[in-house]
Amino acid sequence: MAEANRSSRWSLQGMTALVTGGTKGIGYAIVEELAELGASVYTCSRNEAELNECLKQWATKGFQVSGSVCDMASSAQRKDLITKVSSVFNGKLNILVNNVGTNIVKNTLEFTEDDFSFLVRTNLESAYHITQLAHPLLKASQAASIVFISSGAGVVAVDIGSIYSAAKGAINQLTKNLACEWATDNIRANCIAPGIIKTPLSESHLEDGKLLEKYLRATPLGRLGEVKEVSSMVAFLCLPTASYITGQTICVDGGFTTELFLSKVQLAFSGSFQAQSSSSSPLPLCKTLDLTPASPEARLPSFRF
Repeated sequence: MAEANRSSRWSLQGMTALVTGGTKGIGYAIVEELAELGASVYTCSRNEAELNECLKQWATKGFQVSGSVCDMASSAQRKDLITKVSSVFNGKLNILVNNVGTNIVKNTLEFTEDDFSFLVRTNLESAYHITQLAHPLLKASQAASIVFISSGAGVVAVDIGSIYSAAKGAINQLTKNLACEWATDNIRANCIAPGIIKTPLSESHLEDGKLLEKYLRATPLGRLGEVKEVSSMVAFLCLPTASYITGQTICVDGGFTTELFLSKVQLAFSGSFQAQSSSSSPLPLCKTLDLTPASPEARLPSFRF
């Protein structure tokens, strides 16, 4: 009896989940992680061919995954997505993972009004609205979990774009508000803030050895993260065993946000790495950070951080 009880606390068997943007990178890993633990998962993508290929792969693995095309930046398509999810899962949803996000790397004075609208709509408004729409389904399940995928850039100041960072910071705060506001509906809300995670996109931007070395020297664990290291934390927060955890933002970043002091060190992904100091005394870091300027060609475009 005790063994069965323990087993059920570490299983998602019989639960339903919606993962936005689940066909690549972190989202793909989350879909697989939840499905492996027994959940029936619904996901979406803007790319129909990509979605269909993923659905075939998951069917071959025996996972219960379905999905549809949806541009999460569109209010009408978000409403249509929830209608489909409600139909597939009979009006009940145990898990909502808000994974969709994007970025444009510019200096603050270079951003346009269109840039602002696009980034806020995609990174904040889409998650906010889909969560509102999903509330009746989450409440109907009688025990639900929301997980937002934020960023370390929403926790500390990292030079990858002020709009993206502000939107991710807002997601972190939204998590806390929903945890308080919806607790009476037995809905928990938590947030994951990844560091730089090893995906095909991020790896292509980190091919420059010196650039990669400088990032790793600012990370106590000394390596990039794996998508499974993010998806496993998402799954844990959705498990019955995590039923007393809500309102938290958890950094999955190898210690990067712990060690990064922007008053002394600026990690500039859009350009070069620069060390800025107002005194000659060393920082009390786990490792010595010798962030000498990178070469002019060491440019790092937008990717998930």
